[in-house]
Amino acid sequence: MTRMQFHEQLQETELQLLSLGELAAVQVQRAVEALVNDDERLAREVIERDDDVDALYLKIDQDVLGMLALQSPVAGELRLISAILHSNLHLERVGDQAVNVAKMFLASRSLPGSGLLRQQVEEMGEIVVRMLQTALEAFAKRDLRLCQKLNEMDDPVDRLNRATHLEALKLADDPKALDWGLHMNLVARALERVGDNAVDIGEQVAFLVTGDFSEFTDASHDEAPEA
Repeated sequence: MTRMQFHEQLQETELQLLSLGELAAVQVQRAVEALVNDDERLAREVIERDDDVDALYLKIDQDVLGMLALQSPVAGELRLISAILHSNLHLERVGDQAVNVAKMFLASRSLPGSGLLRQQVEEMGEIVVRMLQTALEAFAKRDLRLCQKLNEMDDPVDRLNRATHLEALKLADDPKALDWGLHMNLVARALERVGDNAVDIGEQVAFLVTGDFSEFTDASHDEAPEA
């Protein structure tokens, strides 16, 4: 493989990563839509289409490993390969979380629920899908400003995640409603993880752009470090 062929394949692999990101975002969007609209057919489609997510994830992973076996990437090339590999894994996990949302909906759809809690889940879904789209745009444009927006976008997701716990507790007088509420807590947790994965992709883009890696959030400090 010549260096020109290597760069062409690396560019193609990045495009495949962005396609995987779009697919994962659609999966999350459709899983939440199925829950909100009580659409069993759509939920089952989300579960079935996870095979497409996994197939593209594996192709990207294998293509990158093949390039590493044939070439010795340097500097920016190595950072791009690292960012692709890490982001690829995060997007596969996003696909898994979409499946978790769909499965939690199917497991609880016969139970009585709460309109407010369902609304909170819907709002979380809208935000984390926008976060994924922002992370993908940041990757495509090498835009550090967009990366830094992700942590701010994640704040309302965390607040809504906590709010779902409080709302579920209000259903304690009805065991079946409480069971539904606990399922929605798991849905909220899955969506919160989607937001975290979007932030993680932003961190990879920041590393790609600057050459320095730092977490946007750090549990050992009160404040997030500047990227």
